[in-house]
Amino acid sequence: MFNSDLDREGATNVRRRVFLTSAAAAIGGLVFWQWRKPHALEAAAATAEPKEVTIVLFSDSGQHLNKVSVARVIKTAAEWRKQLSSGVFDITRNADTEIAFSGKYRNLHDKGIYRCICCDNALFDSATKFDSGTGWPSFWAPIAAENVREIRDTTYGMVRTAVSCTECDAHLGHVFDDGPEPTHLRYCMNSASLRFMKHT
Repeated sequence: MFNSDLDREGATNVRRRVFLTSAAAAIGGLVFWQWRKPHALEAAAATAEPKEVTIVLFSDSGQHLNKVSVARVIKTAAEWRKQLSSGVFDITRNADTEIAFSGKYRNLHDKGIYRCICCDNALFDSATKFDSGTGWPSFWAPIAAENVREIRDTTYGMVRTAVSCTECDAHLGHVFDDGPEPTHLRYCMNSASLRFMKHT
């Protein structure tokens, strides 16, 4: 009887140790993953050395104005936090992704242009927007190739192409090669990264 109680107590202690060890390993793995995760924005910052960048200016009515060199917008995390809500900060500055079908622009069909929420750079025109069925606003081309940057993104064990704003390095989303004609590209963007300006 005594030995049986000891055996039960020993088995309970072993199970407890296994549980605690597994939990500690899981937490340690998550911390290590976060520490090792190569954020797309860090890659952008590492390659975005020039103090000036070239972009194409557009009026709010979508009129192509001219190509200019502008100072790259560089702010500290604290400065961005003052300017942006926490969700927008996480997406644009930390390469997070909004939940599918939750963005305010996924179903918008008005004519206008989409600007960067961080710096106002013109990014996309409603003329290239299409319903991809993915739950995010999708475009088959940017408003000007100069206004966006594409960066290799290897987070989450996948190889993708992240898209950021040329002027301020804000994370916008990703581009895939399963879009419609004429480009066959799908710029799958976060609504939180964009500000829509309706044509007047």
